[in-house]
Amino acid sequence: MRFRHHVFVCENRRDPSDPRGCCADRGGVAVREALKAEIARRGLTGLVRANAAGCLDVCKRGPTVVVYPGGVWYGQVTVADVPEIVERHLVRGEPVERLRLRALEEALPPDGRRGR
Repeated sequence: MRFRHHVFVCENRRDPSDPRGCCADRGGVAVREALKAEIARRGLTGLVRANAAGCLDVCKRGPTVVVYPGGVWYGQVTVADVPEIVERHLVRGEPVERLRLRALEEALPPDGRRGR
C-alpha cells in the first residue's frame, strides 16, 4: 500500500539531565496519538500514516514532525495544532506556515534526507 502522506513524529527519549531535552517529554507521544485519532476521525486511514520517529536532530524545536512527500518540517507542535495540520496540509495540501521549520528545509538536499 502506498500512502498519500507519511508523517513522522519525534518521540525520542533522553536522560532528564541532558540539556537538549527530548521530544517525548515535550509532548511528542501525545502529538502522534492525536494525529492517529484525527486521521481515523477524518476517514484518512490507509491514505495517511503517522509513525513514531527517533531523534530528528531538532531537539530545541520539539516536538518535531516531518511530512512526506515534500519533506515539510514542523517544530514545537502541540496536540492543539493537529487538526490544523491534518485539514490544511494532509487534506488540502497547504503546509501550516506558522509551524514550519523553513530554514531546516532549505538546508536539506531535495530528497529531504540528512547526510550521515
